[in-house]
Amino acid sequence: MGLSTLLDGLKENPYFGAGFGLVGVGAGLAVLRKGSQVGMVLFRRHCMITMEVPSKDKSYHWLLQWISTHGTRTQHLSVETTFQQTDSGKIKTQFDFVPSPGTHFFQYKRNFIRVERNREKTMMNLHSGIPWETVTLTALGRDRSIFFEILEKARTTALQKQEGYTVMYTAMGAEWRPFGYPRKKRPLTSVVLDRGLSDSILGDIKEFIGNPQWYSQRGIPYRRGYLLYGPPGCGKSSFITALAGELDYSICVLNLSERGLSDDRLNHLLSVAPQQSIILLEDIDAAFMSRDLAAENPTVYQGMGRLTFSGLLNALDGVASSEGRVVFMTTNYLERLDPALIRPGRVDMKELINYATTYQLQQMFLRFYPEQSQERAAVFSKSVFALSKNVSLAQVQGFFMFYKDDPQGVIDNAQKVIEV
Repeated sequence: MGLSTLLDGLKENPYFGAGFGLVGVGAGLAVLRKGSQVGMVLFRRHCMITMEVPSKDKSYHWLLQWISTHGTRTQHLSVETTFQQTDSGKIKTQFDFVPSPGTHFFQYKRNFIRVERNREKTMMNLHSGIPWETVTLTALGRDRSIFFEILEKARTTALQKQEGYTVMYTAMGAEWRPFGYPRKKRPLTSVVLDRGLSDSILGDIKEFIGNPQWYSQRGIPYRRGYLLYGPPGCGKSSFITALAGELDYSICVLNLSERGLSDDRLNHLLSVAPQQSIILLEDIDAAFMSRDLAAENPTVYQGMGRLTFSGLLNALDGVASSEGRVVFMTTNYLERLDPALIRPGRVDMKELINYATTYQLQQMFLRFYPEQSQERAAVFSKSVFALSKNVSLAQVQGFFMFYKDDPQGVIDNAQKVIEV
């Protein structure tokens, strides 16, 4: 049987003809399916833009809140409860609704944007115990500026809620988290330091913040360290809080005596501190003292955690230390600090915050009783100074609290200020 005869027989066979037709249809559908997939990939690559924001990014919560108020009107929501402290100390509760996990749509400047919020069920942040999440925004076109505009609006809206407040952060694991409620900014004038001292520190830090190029052009590391030392209750911590409010900075409080604080973790925390923040190391002498004293008391010198003294020095000004950082240290005992810790480069400005002077006593009197004269303020300050030259501002303020509306009572009982 020839080949032509065999082919003619297959053509006339109805079963073969039907099978060949099915194969052809299947092949055609496969080609169309593959073509549509390739076409969709090309369409998404060239005609659509996508932005993914992970939950670890600072803009993640800003974006969700902005979408809930300015974008989607979805009925599927998640709640985020926040608290706000009023001037009287009363706590107000606020419920913010954000899009729940799933797919949502909203319109922005005539552009329809698809929002997909994904929550991982098997992965979570080991430090917070919160599942990892991502928010993906997809829009038609190739103009990426639309996403930048949305992020900027989300950032601006979020920061407006914190306007007038100072946010305090504390180290939790390997990240910084807000601690307590945002505090209403404290006016810098409410902390009465000795004449010219407040302006000196404020002027120095403003000059540092405003001149990054000066440091870069001269090859000087762009960071600044300050040490405030002196007796307790004289205004060191209060001044730093007020200074942060004046600069619109937050404060990151770090306890060097914390158990589990290692050299690597300290380095990491200093490098990921929130932008525009002051890193505050309070009572630095409690963590590390002078090596001369350490030789006499070796058991005291050992830190409670795994942090080493060399690790602290390297974190402050080592090769891996971050740029643009502002560090404030406080201590009640300057003589206990190792000279290596407070040398220039690690501490650029040292200021004594001492017991109240006659100038400070007068200013405190006038701040509590602004209707009184300078002469009466001078009478009070001289009376206190004649009794003791070692009176802290905390003592003076506590004394004034007993005579809130009685300036004459303050003057008549000035001797009681040393009993507070």
